[in-house]
Amino acid sequence: MILNFSFKLVSGRGKTLFYFCLDRRYRVLCNAPVDVLWQKIINLADVSWHPLIDWTNAPRGLVAKPGIIYQVVTRLTPIPIRIFVEQVSPRELLSVRFLAIPGIENRITYQVESTVCGTYVSYAVTLRGWLSPVLWWLIRPYVARVATELASAAERALA
Repeated sequence: MILNFSFKLVSGRGKTLFYFCLDRRYRVLCNAPVDVLWQKIINLADVSWHPLIDWTNAPRGLVAKPGIIYQVVTRLTPIPIRIFVEQVSPRELLSVRFLAIPGIENRITYQVESTVCGTYVSYAVTLRGWLSPVLWWLIRPYVARVATELASAAERALA
């Protein structure tokens, strides 16, 4: 687990602006092969393993491709949040951006890496904006479990 946090106070022309940036990465070793993990990540309709997302409006079988925008509802609020798929590198990386609230930029990156020891799955969260400390306070317990839950779901799919 890696945590980077920065705070900037910018004052100019009589205005004071606050800028927060938080980067957190979680990495878990999984016994499932890369293909199984990757199928769990790119299947936008199946979010049963995700501790924060309750449901999505993505049709069954829709896989992540750059440019797709879909909606999810979190377990915290009944308000739908739009998600934009930014980057997809097959069997390696998926990057999405949450388009929710002005004042917060939320980017999520899933990364899969195969090694001799097993398959590593990384889950990185980047929050920027003046409301990011409040959002981080709300979602921190859920975010800490995402990589572990994903690895467990992939291992259950093998059985």
